[in-house]
Amino acid sequence: MWITGLAFLTIAAVLLSILSKRFSPLLALFLFPVASSLALGKGWQTGSFVVAGIRDIAPVIGTFVFAILFFGMLRDAGLLDQPIAWLIHHMGSRPSRIVPCSALLALCIHLDGSGAVVFLIAIPALLPIYEQLHIDRRLLACSTSLAAGVNFLPWTGPTLRAAAALHVTPFALFRPLVGVQIVGLVYVLVVSWLLGLREERRLACQGIVYTAELTRNKPVASRTKFVLNMLLALLVLALAISGKVEPAIAFMAGTTLVLLLNFPDLKQQHERLAAHAPAALLMCAILFSAGAFSGIMKGTGMFAAMAAAFGRHVPVASAHHIPFLLGLIAMPLSLVFDPDSFYFGALPILAGVAGAASVPAMQVGQAALLGQMTTGFPISPLTPATFLVVGLSGISLGEHQRFTGPYLFLASVVMTFAAVLFGVISF
Repeated sequence: MWITGLAFLTIAAVLLSILSKRFSPLLALFLFPVASSLALGKGWQTGSFVVAGIRDIAPVIGTFVFAILFFGMLRDAGLLDQPIAWLIHHMGSRPSRIVPCSALLALCIHLDGSGAVVFLIAIPALLPIYEQLHIDRRLLACSTSLAAGVNFLPWTGPTLRAAAALHVTPFALFRPLVGVQIVGLVYVLVVSWLLGLREERRLACQGIVYTAELTRNKPVASRTKFVLNMLLALLVLALAISGKVEPAIAFMAGTTLVLLLNFPDLKQQHERLAAHAPAALLMCAILFSAGAFSGIMKGTGMFAAMAAAFGRHVPVASAHHIPFLLGLIAMPLSLVFDPDSFYFGALPILAGVAGAASVPAMQVGQAALLGQMTTGFPISPLTPATFLVVGLSGISLGEHQRFTGPYLFLASVVMTFAAVLFGVISF
């Protein structure tokens, strides 16, 4: 009873301290479980629990660091410049083309897994078109948000957190969801087209000539380098997704080759590494703390005690439905839980309860990825990216949440039913 109460108290302290913004996730995820372990009399064993937890998520950390560097440097090398220019050139002046092309542009930019980068690049590039054609700015915010939200990749934050919390690899979580994500992306394009068509009818818009310089003060990549960079990106992705090569190694090799191909000068290499290091370093620090958190909670038996307590109060028949129900409500949960508190605090508990009914923990993690800080992050006030969307689009947070929220929620619902249909999660 004592260990169960302390476990719940530890989780509550972590969640409340992060949600109230009194502590950073880095501090909360380490401080409270260490204190609880000492209170349980584990003493010096606490260190071994921390090491075990960090060891479990080391591959996740390696994948994250080198994926950020790999895609960031490919973007620096101009790999995305030509696809972006092509999209803008072929959009024309019809909203039924412009809005879905906005989603396509966001999908291209989101390859590096950063929602903030999507909004920082896509919205300023496209906003002049929307303004000149008097297209509702909410459509720009909605289409880019849908694309970034549905495009949860193995190296995006929610997938990495879920993998770390459940002690599996990000690609093991992601692989079964490929078909589900394709359904989600089709949904995004269909909804974007319908929204554009509705706006087109409202405006009865006329043709307009638009040109934009997307890459100022930046050397244009040669055709040869563009082809080589594209082939390299496809090869690294294929190796990482196939599972034949450890993803961290695939991205490490890819990062090395990108540097050699595009930035052969030592000074350039230092500049590119320094440019992308801050984002990678902060997330790595949080992931190390997350490893310590999960290692202590598991090593002390607190997770097991909590799962047992939940299991005594959740009928087995209801526990079978946890993945399906979680998929349906995961997106709204983004308004309540930030990604760290949900994936490192709530997800292991839900997985433990489901496990009592012989439901694989993997299914719970996959269900969470259908909405929690994936489709949910673009409207959540708990993420800075949300304020980038509304600030760059020139709309209010309330407008954005009311307009975009239902479409994001429906995306989660559609993908949840697709996951059931494809046998990824149980009903």
